[in-house]
Amino acid sequence: MQIYLDYSATTPPRPEAIAAMQTVLTQQWGNPSSVHEWGNRAATIVEQARTQVAGLINAPVPESIIFTSGGTEADNLAIMGVARWYTAPQHMIISSIEHSAIAEPVRLLERWGWEVTRLGVDVKGRVNSLDLKAALQDNTVLVSVIYGQSEIGTVQPIAELGNIARTHGVLFHTDAVQAAGRLPIDVQVLPVDLLSLSSHKLYGLQGAGALYVRPGVELLPLLGGGGQEMGLRSGTQATPIIAAFGVAAALAAQELAQETPRLIKLRDRLFTHLADIPGLIPTGDLEHRLPHHVSLCLESADGEKLSGKTLVRQMNLAGIGISAGSACHSGKLSPSPILLAMGYAEKAALGGIRLTLGRDTTAADVDWVAMVLKQVLQRLI
Repeated sequence: MQIYLDYSATTPPRPEAIAAMQTVLTQQWGNPSSVHEWGNRAATIVEQARTQVAGLINAPVPESIIFTSGGTEADNLAIMGVARWYTAPQHMIISSIEHSAIAEPVRLLERWGWEVTRLGVDVKGRVNSLDLKAALQDNTVLVSVIYGQSEIGTVQPIAELGNIARTHGVLFHTDAVQAAGRLPIDVQVLPVDLLSLSSHKLYGLQGAGALYVRPGVELLPLLGGGGQEMGLRSGTQATPIIAAFGVAAALAAQELAQETPRLIKLRDRLFTHLADIPGLIPTGDLEHRLPHHVSLCLESADGEKLSGKTLVRQMNLAGIGISAGSACHSGKLSPSPILLAMGYAEKAALGGIRLTLGRDTTAADVDWVAMVLKQVLQRLI
Protein backbone atom coordinates (compact mmCIF):
# COMPACT_ATOMS: atom_id res chain seq x y z
CA MET A 1 0.00 0.00 0.00
CA GLN A 2 1.27 3.46 -0.90
CA ILE A 3 -0.19 6.61 0.62
CA TYR A 4 0.83 10.12 -0.38
CA LEU A 5 0.49 12.73 2.37
CA ASP A 6 2.63 15.55 0.99
CA TYR A 7 0.02 17.62 -0.83
CA SER A 8 1.56 20.86 0.40
CA ALA A 9 4.68 20.02 -1.62
CA THR A 10 2.75 19.24 -4.79
CA THR A 11 -0.56 17.77 -5.81
CA PRO A 12 -1.15 15.09 -8.48
CA PRO A 13 -2.51 16.75 -11.63
CA ARG A 14 -6.20 16.01 -11.94
CA PRO A 15 -7.36 14.25 -15.13
CA GLU A 16 -9.29 17.28 -16.33
CA ALA A 17 -6.14 19.42 -16.13
CA ILE A 18 -4.10 16.83 -18.01
CA ALA A 19 -6.80 16.64 -20.68
CA ALA A 20 -6.76 20.42 -21.08
CA MET A 21 -2.99 20.36 -21.51
CA GLN A 22 -3.15 17.57 -24.06
CA THR A 23 -5.79 19.40 -26.10
CA VAL A 24 -3.61 22.49 -26.30
CA LEU A 25 -0.50 20.48 -27.18
CA THR A 26 -2.25 18.73 -30.06
CA GLN A 27 -4.77 21.31 -31.30
CA GLN A 28 -4.07 24.83 -29.96
CA TRP A 29 -0.28 24.97 -29.84
CA GLY A 30 0.14 28.38 -31.47
CA ASN A 31 1.96 31.37 -30.00
CA PRO A 32 -0.65 33.48 -28.15
CA SER A 33 1.08 36.65 -29.38
CA SER A 34 0.68 35.75 -33.06
CA VAL A 35 -2.17 37.51 -34.89
CA HIS A 36 -3.12 34.63 -37.21
CA GLU A 37 -5.70 31.93 -36.47
CA TRP A 38 -3.27 29.58 -34.72
CA GLY A 39 -2.20 32.40 -32.40
CA ASN A 40 -5.77 33.51 -31.82
CA ARG A 41 -6.79 30.03 -30.72
CA ALA A 42 -3.94 29.90 -28.20
CA ALA A 43 -4.68 33.43 -26.97
CA THR A 44 -8.30 32.46 -26.39
CA ILE A 45 -7.14 29.55 -24.22
CA VAL A 46 -4.90 31.82 -22.14
CA GLU A 47 -7.69 34.35 -21.60
CA GLN A 48 -10.15 31.63 -20.67
CA ALA A 49 -7.69 30.37 -18.05
CA ARG A 50 -7.18 33.93 -16.80
CA THR A 51 -10.92 34.23 -16.24
CA GLN A 52 -11.00 30.86 -14.45
CA VAL A 53 -8.14 31.75 -12.11
CA ALA A 54 -9.69 35.16 -11.46
CA GLY A 55 -12.91 33.38 -10.50
CA LEU A 56 -11.16 31.31 -7.84
CA ILE A 57 -10.35 34.45 -5.85
CA ASN A 58 -13.18 36.66 -7.19
CA ALA A 59 -10.76 39.08 -8.84
CA PRO A 60 -12.62 42.15 -10.16
CA VAL A 61 -11.28 41.79 -13.71
CA PRO A 62 -9.43 38.91 -15.38
CA GLU A 63 -6.63 41.29 -16.40
CA SER A 64 -5.64 41.55 -12.74
CA ILE A 65 -4.24 38.00 -13.03
CA ILE A 66 -0.64 37.90 -14.27
CA PHE A 67 0.58 34.44 -15.23
CA THR A 68 4.07 33.45 -14.09
CA SER A 69 6.17 30.28 -14.01
CA GLY A 70 4.99 29.48 -10.47
CA GLY A 71 4.47 30.76 -6.96
CA THR A 72 8.13 31.66 -6.52
CA GLU A 73 8.14 33.98 -9.50
CA ALA A 74 4.82 35.48 -8.40
CA ASP A 75 6.30 36.26 -4.98
CA ASN A 76 9.44 37.72 -6.53
CA LEU A 77 7.39 39.87 -8.89
CA ALA A 78 5.40 41.23 -5.96
CA ILE A 79 8.47 42.08 -3.88
CA MET A 80 10.81 43.30 -6.56
CA GLY A 81 8.07 44.80 -8.72
CA VAL A 82 7.31 47.22 -5.89
CA ALA A 83 10.94 47.78 -4.88
CA ARG A 84 12.09 48.66 -8.39
CA TRP A 85 9.92 51.78 -8.41
CA TYR A 86 12.28 53.39 -5.89
CA THR A 87 15.68 54.82 -6.71
CA ALA A 88 16.62 54.94 -3.01
CA PRO A 89 16.18 52.14 -0.45
CA GLN A 90 12.93 52.17 1.52
CA HIS A 91 11.41 50.06 4.31
CA MET A 92 9.60 46.73 3.93
CA ILE A 93 7.87 44.46 6.46
CA ILE A 94 7.54 40.68 6.28
CA SER A 95 6.87 37.98 8.86
CA SER A 96 9.63 35.86 10.36
CA ILE A 97 8.05 32.70 8.93
CA GLU A 98 7.81 33.55 5.24
CA HIS A 99 8.51 31.05 2.48
CA SER A 100 11.98 31.40 0.99
CA ALA A 101 10.38 32.82 -2.17
CA ILE A 102 9.73 35.94 -0.08
CA ALA A 103 12.61 35.72 2.39
CA GLU A 104 15.35 35.48 -0.24
CA PRO A 105 14.42 38.46 -2.47
CA VAL A 106 13.94 40.52 0.69
CA ARG A 107 17.40 39.48 1.87
CA LEU A 108 18.75 40.70 -1.46
CA LEU A 109 17.04 44.07 -0.95
CA GLU A 110 18.74 44.32 2.43
CA ARG A 111 22.10 43.93 0.72
CA TRP A 112 21.10 46.82 -1.50
CA GLY A 113 20.45 49.02 1.52
CA TRP A 114 16.77 48.45 2.17
CA GLU A 115 15.54 48.35 5.76
CA VAL A 116 13.51 45.24 6.58
CA THR A 117 11.42 44.47 9.65
CA ARG A 118 10.60 40.83 10.29
CA LEU A 119 7.54 40.51 12.48
CA GLY A 120 7.85 37.92 15.21
CA VAL A 121 5.22 35.26 15.79
CA ASP A 122 3.83 33.57 18.87
CA VAL A 123 4.33 29.90 19.71
CA LYS A 124 1.45 29.05 17.36
CA GLY A 125 3.08 30.92 14.48
CA ARG A 126 0.65 33.86 14.38
CA VAL A 127 1.57 37.47 13.75
CA ASN A 128 0.22 40.03 16.22
CA SER A 129 -1.49 42.95 14.49
CA LEU A 130 -0.16 45.34 17.14
CA ASP A 131 3.36 44.41 16.06
CA LEU A 132 2.54 45.41 12.51
CA LYS A 133 1.18 48.76 13.65
CA ALA A 134 4.33 49.38 15.67
CA ALA A 135 6.61 48.43 12.77
CA LEU A 136 5.12 50.79 10.18
CA GLN A 137 7.30 53.76 9.24
CA ASP A 138 6.89 56.79 7.02
CA ASN A 139 8.96 55.07 4.33
CA THR A 140 7.27 51.64 4.53
CA VAL A 141 6.24 50.72 0.99
CA LEU A 142 5.15 47.08 1.30
CA VAL A 143 3.98 44.53 3.86
CA SER A 144 4.08 40.84 2.92
CA VAL A 145 2.66 38.17 5.24
CA ILE A 146 2.07 34.58 4.17
CA TYR A 147 -1.59 33.50 4.18
CA GLY A 148 -1.13 29.89 5.29
CA GLN A 149 2.32 28.72 6.38
CA SER A 150 3.39 25.63 4.47
CA GLU A 151 5.39 23.97 7.25
CA ILE A 152 3.17 24.50 10.29
CA GLY A 153 -0.23 25.16 8.71
CA THR A 154 -0.99 28.36 10.60
CA VAL A 155 -3.35 30.79 8.88
CA GLN A 156 -2.61 34.46 9.51
CA PRO A 157 -5.19 37.21 10.26
CA ILE A 158 -4.80 38.54 6.72
CA ALA A 159 -7.92 40.73 6.75
CA GLU A 160 -6.81 42.45 9.94
CA LEU A 161 -3.22 42.91 8.81
CA GLY A 162 -4.28 44.08 5.36
CA ASN A 163 -6.63 46.68 6.84
CA ILE A 164 -3.81 48.08 8.96
CA ALA A 165 -1.56 48.41 5.92
CA ARG A 166 -4.33 49.97 3.83
CA THR A 167 -5.19 52.47 6.55
CA HIS A 168 -1.58 53.65 6.46
CA GLY A 169 -1.42 53.77 2.66
CA VAL A 170 1.00 50.84 2.43
CA LEU A 171 0.71 48.06 -0.16
CA PHE A 172 -0.07 44.61 1.20
CA HIS A 173 0.93 41.27 -0.37
CA THR A 174 0.16 37.75 0.73
CA ASP A 175 1.52 34.44 -0.50
CA ALA A 176 -1.70 32.41 -0.78
CA VAL A 177 -0.12 29.41 -2.51
CA GLN A 178 -1.17 26.99 0.25
CA ALA A 179 -4.55 28.59 0.93
CA ALA A 180 -6.01 29.02 -2.55
CA GLY A 181 -8.37 26.21 -3.46
CA ARG A 182 -8.55 25.14 0.17
CA LEU A 183 -9.98 28.25 1.81
CA PRO A 184 -12.43 30.76 0.29
CA ILE A 185 -10.60 33.88 -0.89
CA ASP A 186 -12.37 37.00 -2.14
CA VAL A 187 -9.95 39.76 -3.08
CA GLN A 188 -12.81 42.20 -3.51
CA VAL A 189 -13.45 41.89 0.23
CA LEU A 190 -9.98 40.99 1.49
CA PRO A 191 -7.78 44.12 1.78
CA VAL A 192 -4.89 42.82 -0.32
CA ASP A 193 -3.12 44.54 -3.21
CA LEU A 194 -1.05 41.58 -4.38
CA LEU A 195 -1.65 37.84 -3.95
CA SER A 196 0.40 34.87 -5.18
CA LEU A 197 -0.96 31.57 -6.51
CA SER A 198 0.52 28.32 -7.80
CA SER A 199 -0.99 25.81 -10.22
CA HIS A 200 0.57 22.63 -8.86
CA LYS A 201 -0.71 23.25 -5.34
CA LEU A 202 -4.32 22.88 -6.52
CA TYR A 203 -4.08 19.89 -8.87
CA GLY A 204 -2.82 21.73 -11.90
CA LEU A 205 0.60 21.21 -13.44
CA GLN A 206 4.01 22.33 -12.25
CA GLY A 207 5.34 25.34 -14.14
CA ALA A 208 2.56 27.92 -13.82
CA GLY A 209 1.56 30.41 -11.18
CA ALA A 210 -0.11 33.78 -10.99
CA LEU A 211 0.10 37.11 -9.24
CA TYR A 212 -3.11 38.98 -8.58
CA VAL A 213 -2.47 42.71 -8.93
CA ARG A 214 -5.26 44.93 -7.66
CA PRO A 215 -6.37 47.37 -10.38
CA GLY A 216 -4.52 50.64 -9.91
CA VAL A 217 -1.44 49.06 -8.30
CA GLU A 218 1.67 49.60 -10.41
CA LEU A 219 4.65 47.25 -10.56
CA LEU A 220 7.82 47.27 -12.61
CA PRO A 221 8.49 43.99 -14.46
CA LEU A 222 11.41 41.72 -13.67
CA LEU A 223 11.87 40.65 -17.30
CA GLY A 224 12.36 42.77 -20.38
CA GLY A 225 10.93 41.45 -23.61
CA GLY A 226 7.78 41.37 -25.66
CA GLY A 227 5.49 42.83 -23.01
CA GLN A 228 3.19 39.85 -22.51
CA GLU A 229 0.95 39.62 -19.44
CA MET A 230 -0.04 43.29 -19.39
CA GLY A 231 3.63 44.22 -19.69
CA LEU A 232 4.50 42.65 -16.35
CA ARG A 233 5.82 39.25 -17.43
CA SER A 234 7.47 39.11 -20.83
CA GLY A 235 7.93 35.76 -22.55
CA THR A 236 5.70 33.47 -24.56
CA GLN A 237 3.04 32.08 -22.26
CA ALA A 238 3.14 28.35 -21.47
CA THR A 239 -0.33 27.86 -22.94
CA PRO A 240 -0.73 24.11 -22.17
CA ILE A 241 0.21 24.53 -18.51
CA ILE A 242 -1.83 27.71 -18.14
CA ALA A 243 -4.86 25.94 -19.64
CA ALA A 244 -4.48 23.19 -17.05
CA PHE A 245 -4.12 25.81 -14.31
CA GLY A 246 -7.39 27.42 -15.38
CA VAL A 247 -9.30 24.15 -15.36
CA ALA A 248 -7.87 23.18 -11.95
CA ALA A 249 -8.76 26.59 -10.51
CA ALA A 250 -12.32 26.42 -11.82
CA LEU A 251 -12.84 22.94 -10.39
CA ALA A 252 -11.29 23.93 -7.06
CA ALA A 253 -13.76 26.80 -6.83
CA GLN A 254 -16.68 24.47 -7.57
CA GLU A 255 -15.60 21.85 -5.03
CA LEU A 256 -14.44 24.13 -2.22
CA ALA A 257 -17.64 24.03 -0.18
CA GLN A 258 -17.58 20.22 -0.02
CA GLU A 259 -13.85 19.50 -0.02
CA THR A 260 -12.76 21.90 2.73
CA PRO A 261 -14.96 20.45 5.50
CA ARG A 262 -14.03 16.93 4.38
CA LEU A 263 -10.33 17.75 4.74
CA ILE A 264 -10.87 19.39 8.11
CA LYS A 265 -12.58 16.24 9.37
CA LEU A 266 -9.72 14.04 8.17
CA ARG A 267 -7.11 16.46 9.51
CA ASP A 268 -8.66 16.45 12.98
CA ARG A 269 -9.01 12.66 12.87
CA LEU A 270 -5.27 12.34 12.24
CA PHE A 271 -4.42 14.78 15.02
CA THR A 272 -6.60 12.73 17.39
CA HIS A 273 -4.91 9.47 16.41
CA LEU A 274 -1.48 10.94 17.11
CA ALA A 275 -2.36 12.79 20.31
CA ASP A 276 -1.27 10.02 22.67
CA ILE A 277 2.25 9.53 21.32
CA PRO A 278 4.74 10.65 24.01
CA GLY A 279 7.09 13.39 22.87
CA LEU A 280 5.26 14.09 19.60
CA ILE A 281 3.54 17.45 19.86
CA PRO A 282 1.40 19.42 17.39
CA THR A 283 2.89 22.58 15.91
CA GLY A 284 1.13 25.63 14.58
CA ASP A 285 -2.29 27.01 15.43
CA LEU A 286 -4.88 24.26 15.77
CA GLU A 287 -7.77 26.73 15.38
CA HIS A 288 -6.51 29.06 12.65
CA ARG A 289 -5.20 26.34 10.37
CA LEU A 290 -5.09 25.16 6.78
CA PRO A 291 -7.81 22.52 6.40
CA HIS A 292 -5.53 19.81 5.01
CA HIS A 293 -2.50 20.34 7.23
CA VAL A 294 -1.11 18.27 10.13
CA SER A 295 2.28 19.19 11.59
CA LEU A 296 4.09 17.90 14.65
CA CYS A 297 7.55 17.80 16.14
CA LEU A 298 9.63 15.47 18.28
CA GLU A 299 10.60 17.20 21.50
CA SER A 300 13.69 15.01 21.89
CA ALA A 301 15.03 14.92 18.34
CA ASP A 302 18.78 14.36 18.33
CA GLY A 303 19.93 14.60 14.74
CA GLU A 304 20.34 11.60 12.44
CA LYS A 305 19.15 8.98 14.95
CA LEU A 306 15.82 10.66 15.63
CA SER A 307 14.81 13.64 13.52
CA GLY A 308 12.07 14.72 11.17
CA LYS A 309 14.21 13.54 8.26
CA THR A 310 14.59 10.13 9.91
CA LEU A 311 10.82 9.78 10.17
CA VAL A 312 10.39 10.78 6.53
CA ARG A 313 12.82 8.06 5.45
CA GLN A 314 11.22 5.42 7.69
CA MET A 315 7.71 6.28 6.54
CA ASN A 316 8.87 6.18 2.93
CA LEU A 317 10.12 2.62 3.48
CA ALA A 318 6.57 1.83 4.59
CA GLY A 319 5.15 3.33 1.40
CA ILE A 320 3.98 6.60 2.95
CA GLY A 321 5.04 10.04 1.73
CA ILE A 322 5.35 12.84 4.29
CA SER A 323 7.85 15.68 4.70
CA ALA A 324 10.10 17.26 7.32
CA GLY A 325 10.74 20.83 8.32
CA SER A 326 14.46 20.61 9.02
CA ALA A 327 16.90 21.09 6.15
CA CYS A 328 19.98 19.14 5.16
CA HIS A 329 23.03 21.07 3.95
CA SER A 330 26.17 19.19 2.94
CA GLY A 331 25.01 16.17 4.91
CA LYS A 332 24.43 18.11 8.12
CA LEU A 333 20.95 18.63 9.50
CA SER A 334 19.81 22.17 10.26
CA PRO A 335 16.87 23.00 12.53
CA SER A 336 13.73 24.42 10.98
CA PRO A 337 13.95 28.24 10.91
CA ILE A 338 10.16 28.35 11.17
CA LEU A 339 10.09 26.38 14.43
CA LEU A 340 13.02 28.40 15.78
CA ALA A 341 11.14 31.62 15.01
CA MET A 342 8.22 30.24 17.01
CA GLY A 343 10.44 29.72 20.06
CA TYR A 344 11.10 25.98 19.84
CA ALA A 345 14.39 24.66 21.13
CA GLU A 346 16.96 23.65 18.52
CA LYS A 347 16.49 19.95 19.28
CA ALA A 348 12.75 20.11 18.72
CA ALA A 349 13.28 22.20 15.59
CA LEU A 350 15.17 19.23 14.11
CA GLY A 351 12.15 17.02 14.65
CA GLY A 352 9.40 18.71 12.67
CA ILE A 353 7.21 16.65 10.33
CA ARG A 354 4.31 17.56 8.05
CA LEU A 355 1.47 15.35 6.83
CA THR A 356 -0.78 17.09 4.33
CA LEU A 357 -3.98 15.62 2.94
CA GLY A 358 -5.68 15.90 -0.42
CA ARG A 359 -8.49 14.89 -2.78
CA ASP A 360 -7.50 11.22 -2.76
CA THR A 361 -7.02 10.90 1.00
CA THR A 362 -9.51 8.68 2.82
CA ALA A 363 -10.29 7.97 6.46
CA ALA A 364 -8.71 4.54 6.00
CA ASP A 365 -5.52 6.21 4.78
CA VAL A 366 -5.42 8.43 7.85
CA ASP A 367 -5.96 5.48 10.19
CA TRP A 368 -3.24 3.41 8.51
CA VAL A 369 -0.70 6.26 8.51
CA ALA A 370 -1.28 6.92 12.20
CA MET A 371 -0.73 3.25 13.03
CA VAL A 372 2.47 3.04 10.97
CA LEU A 373 3.87 6.26 12.44
CA LYS A 374 3.27 4.97 15.95
CA GLN A 375 5.10 1.74 15.11
CA VAL A 376 8.02 3.64 13.58
CA LEU A 377 8.36 5.82 16.65
CA GLN A 378 8.20 2.82 18.98
CA ARG A 379 11.17 1.32 17.14
CA LEU A 380 13.21 4.51 17.18
CA ILE A 381 12.59 5.86 20.67
